[in-house]
Amino acid sequence: MGMESPEPARELSVSAANIESRLTEISHDVWEHLLIEIPQVRGDDAIERIFLASVKENVATLLHIIENDIPLENLKGLTSANEHARRLAQRDIPVSALIRAYRIGHWRFLQWCLDELARRDVDDVVSTAVNRRMLKVSFGYIDSITEHVIEVYHLERERWLLSRTAIRAARVRDILAEKEVDLDSAETALGYRLRQHHLGLVAWLPALAGGGAGLVRLDRLTHEIAKELGCPARPLFIPRDEGLAWAWLPFGSHSEVSWERLSSVVESGEPSTQVCAGSVQRGIEGFRSTNGEALRAQELATAASPGHRFTAYSQVAPVALMCKNLPDLRTWVGRVLGPLAVDDEQCARLRKTLHDFLTTGCNYTATASNEILHKNTVHYRIRKAEKIMGHSVEAGHTDLAVALLAVKYLGSTVMQPSGGGTEVRQRSGSPRHRR
Repeated sequence: MGMESPEPARELSVSAANIESRLTEISHDVWEHLLIEIPQVRGDDAIERIFLASVKENVATLLHIIENDIPLENLKGLTSANEHARRLAQRDIPVSALIRAYRIGHWRFLQWCLDELARRDVDDVVSTAVNRRMLKVSFGYIDSITEHVIEVYHLERERWLLSRTAIRAARVRDILAEKEVDLDSAETALGYRLRQHHLGLVAWLPALAGGGAGLVRLDRLTHEIAKELGCPARPLFIPRDEGLAWAWLPFGSHSEVSWERLSSVVESGEPSTQVCAGSVQRGIEGFRSTNGEALRAQELATAASPGHRFTAYSQVAPVALMCKNLPDLRTWVGRVLGPLAVDDEQCARLRKTLHDFLTTGCNYTATASNEILHKNTVHYRIRKAEKIMGHSVEAGHTDLAVALLAVKYLGSTVMQPSGGGTEVRQRSGSPRHRR
């Protein structure tokens, strides 16, 4: 890597140091660009977080190599880059997406480098030497790290596919993709009867536990739920990655479920665990449908602020179907509830009473009993809520019920901040829906 003149090396080192001062900005720019260019790696919160960590780690490492003239032979494996490769292998995302990420990310990174070098006031001879050196080192780095993560990907892919769980997951993917399935062979491979009633679950841990501990906890919780609900056989548990799993509870010929008991099991478990459920449905079509409902409930649960430990699709279906477009849902809630959509304690009390009032069929006595209030207090709160909204309860009964349900499950995500502000709220991180 030696050069006849030390000036190009010095110029490149200074430029790398200048670029490194904007590491966070550059990393986010490269990451956002890659999410646009490579659809397979977007739309999942865990994958996107690990992907961002990998991008930042690679950018920082490459700049460090350039700035300090470190030989590429000394390059070690990168923790986040390795984890990103492993996670793609677990999610059945093709290795081509991983390779494209490094190629396209390298191109985006070079744009920042070339812009910085262009700002340096050096003569053409030195500038040309600096560019050549920068291209040589960066292409060498990408070639080396790409070879490494491909190997990590394939090793993890082999491990994942060799397991019994992965074989069952492949069968489940075929069923959910509506491919032609021989029911007898599918049931044998899965160890689970498809010709019965099912309840689909999605369970996950926002904070991952290493070494497969997260999946152990989710598997244990799934079996506890199945036991509490009196399932006649073992549930079907399919890991999606180390902190996310899909499950189907066997209900045999029964189709009723106690949401209170299911919720109680989840609530009494570890605080970090979240579970979403579809509705009980029959046969192979029901197997697909209940999973789809659980996934839609998960979209709502991950968009909520604060989130709920347990979410049943049957209880939130109208809101779950609308939360694909949160900005429009927030606007609609504001239009229906008016100033009652403000996120403060007074409005929260009025919304709760109003929700209970609608749930009881506008019965003042039943509402008072549910909330342990005097009947006159319920009358007062309903009148006050109507005054704040600017219309009576009867004037918008259906819309009002749905808007209150949206606030109940999505919280501040669809409310206006207290203090009279009207700015749009966004959650931290990527704004995309999660699955």
